[in-house]
Amino acid sequence: MKTHLMKTYHLILFTTVLFVVLFYGETPGVNLGILGIVYAVLTLFKTPEKNKTQTFYILFVTSILSSIAFAWYRDFPSLLAVVASLLLLGFKSKTRKLKTLFIVPVFVTNFFTFFCRFFSFEKWLPKFNTSGMLQKTIAIILIPAIFIIVFFCIYTYGSDHFATLFDNIEFDFNFLDFFGLAVLGFFIAFNFWNFSVDRFIYKQNHYLNNTFSVQEKPQKPSFGFMTFDLERTSGIITFLVLNIMLVFFIFTYNYEQFYEVPKTPSQLSDETHERVVSVIFSIIMAIAVIMFYFKGAFNFDKNAGILKMLAKIWVVLNAVLIFSAMAKNTEYVQLLGLTYKRLGVYAFLILSIIGLVVTFMKIRKQKTNAFLFNQMLWYFYGMILVCSYFNWGGMATQYNIRNHKGNFEFLHSLNYNDEMLEQAFPKEMKTKINDDRTESDKATFLSKILYYESIKK
Repeated sequence: MKTHLMKTYHLILFTTVLFVVLFYGETPGVNLGILGIVYAVLTLFKTPEKNKTQTFYILFVTSILSSIAFAWYRDFPSLLAVVASLLLLGFKSKTRKLKTLFIVPVFVTNFFTFFCRFFSFEKWLPKFNTSGMLQKTIAIILIPAIFIIVFFCIYTYGSDHFATLFDNIEFDFNFLDFFGLAVLGFFIAFNFWNFSVDRFIYKQNHYLNNTFSVQEKPQKPSFGFMTFDLERTSGIITFLVLNIMLVFFIFTYNYEQFYEVPKTPSQLSDETHERVVSVIFSIIMAIAVIMFYFKGAFNFDKNAGILKMLAKIWVVLNAVLIFSAMAKNTEYVQLLGLTYKRLGVYAFLILSIIGLVVTFMKIRKQKTNAFLFNQMLWYFYGMILVCSYFNWGGMATQYNIRNHKGNFEFLHSLNYNDEMLEQAFPKEMKTKINDDRTESDKATFLSKILYYESIKK
């Protein structure tokens, strides 16, 4: 298959038809996995060689794996992974130099301008000879058929007597479902294969560079009412006081967590969540303060050695705070067992540690504030992939059973652990119905969840 053989309108029409074929009369399952793989493979063939960078190939692989993960688990993390992977793959297939952070405004803008771009036929449809067979087919068959189907659905819905005229006609076909799927499939395909990047966004790309330009290096104060030396002094005082305050907070935080009288499980749960939330907000504010002072001139100020040292110390102290929260969450898990929320706490704390490391590197290597966002976007995407590829419910169940944490009802609330529960609680499992498993067993192949097909019946 050559790239030039697949035109944009070919891809739009093909993937629209494929969407309808895969989803008509079905629920999301294997079908979405197949659709994701097809989108990824077609993107690989369509993308020009100059845009096939290492990042593009990595995104191609993650798109395939995410599609398989959804077909296997059919849960929200795997759905999020499929959508994120394909959007990033499509974005990188069209532009390799534009910063990835622009993916949000690009696709949001394209979604809202869909109707305008759709009616600009000259930009996505080829110019045909008006006497050709294709034009006659569209004019005589396709366009009238679309209007007939639309108004047939409207009149049938609005008049019972009109609907009864067709009672004797037996056919198992739902016009509304078919038409709705066709519209949704076309909307997705059109925005994926035919999205555009406005020149205005390209002009803003330099604002998200990881390094400072020569023009940005001159030392200028952030505010007109403050000299550069006075602003540096302000930063030193700020970080010095914040470091002292954070040291006291770490001591009191750990004393309350590990040395006070043991709480009831309910109190322990509430306090752990409150403290983790406070730690996460503290980290966000810590990074924001560093971004405020190191947004430009102080990165190159030869007299800012003390300021940089204090900022680095503050990053390290915040890391200590995160590890304290992680230790408390671990104690919480050892006492009450592993759940999705407690796994989520680990995920947020790990992302916080990564954020602090990236912030430390920003100060050390004199990077821009945009460097933080550019890097953290990929780490956040990586976290989505990790959450979608592994059976965390099965892992939590295995840990809890091995350590005698939780009863059957608690363990049954976790997902994808049927085999483990059947071995550990054979009597209880005979009377317990798994709705997802029952639905998958009754469904056709396209709507199945492959995980349930892999375990013993």
